Amino acid sequence: MKTGIPFFLILLIPFTFYFTNDIKMIDKTITETEDTVSDSMALYYLIREPKIKSDRKKAIILLHGVGSNENDLFSLADKLPRDMYVIAPRGQFALGTGRYAWFNVDFSTGKPVYDKIQELSSRQQITKFIGQVKDKYKAEEVYLGGFSQGGIMSYSIGLTHPKLVKAIFSLSGRLLVEIRPSISKNTDLEGLQVFVAHGLQDNTLSIDYARDAKEYLKSLQVQLNYHEYNMGHQVTESVIKDLNDWLDNQ
Repeated sequence: MKTGIPFFLILLIPFTFYFTNDIKMIDKTITETEDTVSDSMALYYLIREPKIKSDRKKAIILLHGVGSNENDLFSLADKLPRDMYVIAPRGQFALGTGRYAWFNVDFSTGKPVYDKIQELSSRQQITKFIGQVKDKYKAEEVYLGGFSQGGIMSYSIGLTHPKLVKAIFSLSGRLLVEIRPSISKNTDLEGLQVFVAHGLQDNTLSIDYARDAKEYLKSLQVQLNYHEYNMGHQVTESVIKDLNDWLDNQ
């Protein structure tokens, strides 16, 4: 990995997550992981066990972007709260060697056009997976979030199943307009914690998507923590700091 060269310069390049401190990109060798493949689990995943004990068992589930895989966001495990399980599942649709998606998307028209059948299938599988994580690891609280397409899935699942998760976060994602009819405004939604981070220079999913989501989320009266950053389609040190501060306050 070369310093300073992002992975998603153009739409034809996979939307691989990268972590940057404005200039320096981090190529991190994953350690202390457990590869888990089980017929009883809905998705293949990586997991980091909590490093310190907590009164409540908590799990953070990280959903990668299109064209990436479970290793991408899992590389952040050591930068996330030490009292949580950190779990990174793999998208169920293969695009090529080491490249996966939660659904196929086409940007040839200038706007994202996605496969609705695949999106629904992934939403169902992730929902099932969350229930399995709760059962297997006795997790009392689940924090669901992701980057780009992973953020899209987090919005869709959290807003349609607010009792399933404690909180959701979207990093450079968007809220599907098509999912809104499935969202019911109620007291469960009003208790949902939502963290949103988006770049002002995002040329993949523009800041307009985040601002539109912000207004819609405010209408649902969720507990919203919204941030805009001087960055592109990426995650910076500032995003991770704000995300951790938000997680610590839950």
